Amino acid sequence: MTAHPVPMPKKASRRQTGRRSVPFSIPENSGGKSAAETAIAFIESLKIPEGPKAGKSLRLADFQKQFTRGALDPENMVAVLSIGRGNAKTALSAGLALGSLIGEWDAQPKREILFAARNRDQAKTAFNFLVGFIESLPKAKRELFTIRRGSRLEVEYEGNGGGLARCIAADGRSILGGAPTLAILDERAAWEKEKGDLLENAILSGLGKRNGKALIISTSAPDDANTFSRWLDEPPPGTYVQEHRPAFGLPADDAESLLVANPGAVEGIGASVEWLQAQARRAIARGGSALSSFRNLNRNERVASEDRSVLVTVDEWLASEVGELPARSGPCILGVDLGGSRSMSAAALYWPETGRLEAVGTFPAVPSLADRGASDGVSGRYVEMQERGELFTMGDNTVPPGPWLAEVVKRAGGAAISCIVGDRFRHAEFVEAMAKANLRVPFIWRGFGWKDGSEDIERFRRALFDGQLKTLPSLLLRSAFADAITLVDPAGNHKLAKARSLGRIDAAAAAVLAVAEGARRAARPVKQARAATWA
Repeated sequence: MTAHPVPMPKKASRRQTGRRSVPFSIPENSGGKSAAETAIAFIESLKIPEGPKAGKSLRLADFQKQFTRGALDPENMVAVLSIGRGNAKTALSAGLALGSLIGEWDAQPKREILFAARNRDQAKTAFNFLVGFIESLPKAKRELFTIRRGSRLEVEYEGNGGGLARCIAADGRSILGGAPTLAILDERAAWEKEKGDLLENAILSGLGKRNGKALIISTSAPDDANTFSRWLDEPPPGTYVQEHRPAFGLPADDAESLLVANPGAVEGIGASVEWLQAQARRAIARGGSALSSFRNLNRNERVASEDRSVLVTVDEWLASEVGELPARSGPCILGVDLGGSRSMSAAALYWPETGRLEAVGTFPAVPSLADRGASDGVSGRYVEMQERGELFTMGDNTVPPGPWLAEVVKRAGGAAISCIVGDRFRHAEFVEAMAKANLRVPFIWRGFGWKDGSEDIERFRRALFDGQLKTLPSLLLRSAFADAITLVDPAGNHKLAKARSLGRIDAAAAAVLAVAEGARRAARPVKQARAATWA
């Protein structure tokens, strides 16, 4: 599973209708209309260039008008839109680009419009929408445009002071010194990190020269660390954010949440709700990458569409979550991933008889959870975990192993700990910690390499798929499994690894250790006592 989860309300996300990061105000232009209203009227005068409704007048949906108003608010330099695939976000941005190019609300001479994308072919999609809108204009206006489709994709406009629209790929050096009046960063979540950030920074640095604006549009990124996710989660001043993302953990074919990610479906834009539900059920039946891809692209969830090496997928893990845990019955196995000097320490308590699983994580108090979340690229998630009782702090700069282990056992509520399972390379630390915690139970050491790791992963997956694992919805566990992948050697053996360098998979590792040991114990035959015989 490579999703980075969000808080878990059961219905529509609080962000489905967007939000403003600055006070919303619209200036009046010389014609008595605001720039946004002028833009809306202009776009609705265009013709749809392609698709089943080609040639008909374009009509903006409410969410598109909302984004236009936020984007053209004079207080905003950047407008960010995250929405499911097929909701005409690229067509909307192309309409805004055409209006800006001909100076409908911007009278600056020699206006410069940029279509930026990961590569030239992606930028060409928005460019083709722009050309299609131009072809729907009256002949007298069309003659003012010069369209170049050779090595450079450009549209030059000769009227009203002139303007130039061009496509660029993710190489920031190609636009150093530019001064765009409007820049469209299309499918920003798909850009390569280094080149994409370089291009973005080069564009934004040039916007201030001419009071330009940037439209950053995309479906959701696969994780919270992506630059596009950071725009949504931590928008700087002067940024308008509109995100259509449903709550995490709902069924893929849930109609209400599908409409959150696809608001155009009820207004005749893109696919219908019936089509989306049919595709969702097909993806559910196929599972794997098909389901992950549907969640990412059509439901606009932060789920990576490539899942060949994930430990478990989103939906596989969600199947283990229940509303009420089974009893703490029978022996309890404690799986522990002892953190280093600054990393998380995590523990998982597993009762094989009932399948109950509990997990808790711990960080040192310094730095604070808010600062640690910012540096790890997960925003306020650690703070939320603490509020949910899934994460706590102990110690100053390091987590003291002995007192921490004693606290974990205390949280087991008096359950009989039958054994502790941990990393064999930390054996000495475990022995010392168990002595300080006054724990006299067997310690079972396991390696995280190919040999032990492959067996533990397979036993954990089998227990999960067979319904032998039950847990409450846990942001800690969801986050850990979101970052957990497996590396595969040529013989097909698996070992646990991080999906990203800043990921925290400690709780997932502890759960794998505990559940795998529980599966081994359950598989051992019960020895029958031999009946007494008399000589």
